[in-house]
Amino acid sequence: MYGFIFRTVLSKMDPEKAHHLAHVVIKGLPTLGIGSIVHRFTRPRTDLSVQTLGLRFETPFGVAAGFDKEGTAIRGLGQLGFGHIEVGTLTAHAQPGNEKPRLFRLIPDEAVINRMGFNNGGAAAARPRFVKAREYASRPIVGANIGKSRVVDVDAATADYVTSAGLLAPVSDYLVVNVSSPNTPGLRGLQELAQLKPLLEAVKATSGSTPLLVKIAPDLVDAEIEEIAKLVSEVGLDGIIATNTTISREGLRTAASVVEAAGAGGLSGAPLKQRSLDVLKLIRSIVPAELCVISVGGVSTADDVAERLAAGATLVQGYTAFLYRGPFWARSINRGLDRLLN
Repeated sequence: MYGFIFRTVLSKMDPEKAHHLAHVVIKGLPTLGIGSIVHRFTRPRTDLSVQTLGLRFETPFGVAAGFDKEGTAIRGLGQLGFGHIEVGTLTAHAQPGNEKPRLFRLIPDEAVINRMGFNNGGAAAARPRFVKAREYASRPIVGANIGKSRVVDVDAATADYVTSAGLLAPVSDYLVVNVSSPNTPGLRGLQELAQLKPLLEAVKATSGSTPLLVKIAPDLVDAEIEEIAKLVSEVGLDGIIATNTTISREGLRTAASVVEAAGAGGLSGAPLKQRSLDVLKLIRSIVPAELCVISVGGVSTADDVAERLAAGATLVQGYTAFLYRGPFWARSINRGLDRLLN
């Protein structure tokens, strides 16, 4: 049914408007009074729980940052079967993001190009939503993904991240430092060790006991990934998220003219599958077994999730396939994992 709706209606809508429509529906699940019923239908039937970061995740599968940018649909997403919701990316300063259009589908590739630019109302505005989410006994794990405000120079990035961390770490289950989006000028340069180490140390000092992770790009060369993996252990972070979107356009099936018309931005979806898996294996070969490694990029099916877990992922996230597979995507993942893991 969803495939028909996507082909005949949603695929013909502006992608950002379609995303907003889906978000409104998901946000409304709890208020409609059917969320708990939906959750009984979407949650795992067997014990898929994962203990990591000092937390219990009902299922290893969660939704990556980017879908719920401001924490307005946390309960609804949890009721759709996601074990954790990563909210953001949030910045210290409210910002509108880049000019529209800024979200583009590559349907033959089940991929998306986005240059959203961290559009959000700011960390302070989002904080009450995190507080509200913690009031519910039955809820998913909620992480806060923070990035650099566009109005802040790279030289002042550390203080900007610290501001967001101070606001969100006390009300989040875990915190993520995003230094890998291609849509904020200068951001990816923060992955260089000379800038990354003091940044992570400062955020760690601010985040207190809240687990802290860093999210990296797939476009780093292997030697750079190895150095960051070692740094994570050195600084005492709790985990790594691999990977963010890519600036590569290699191997796409979508017509070149369509790709060129979309322009700059981060590519997500199925084309990232192999690189994301390779980065996961590389990181896991370096970091201690107890370090949480969250794999994201090109995940579409339960088999994909199981493959990441077998390759050493502690948890797995998805986002782009949600747009192509529909509202019961997490349910299909959970049912597949019920079969594959038990």
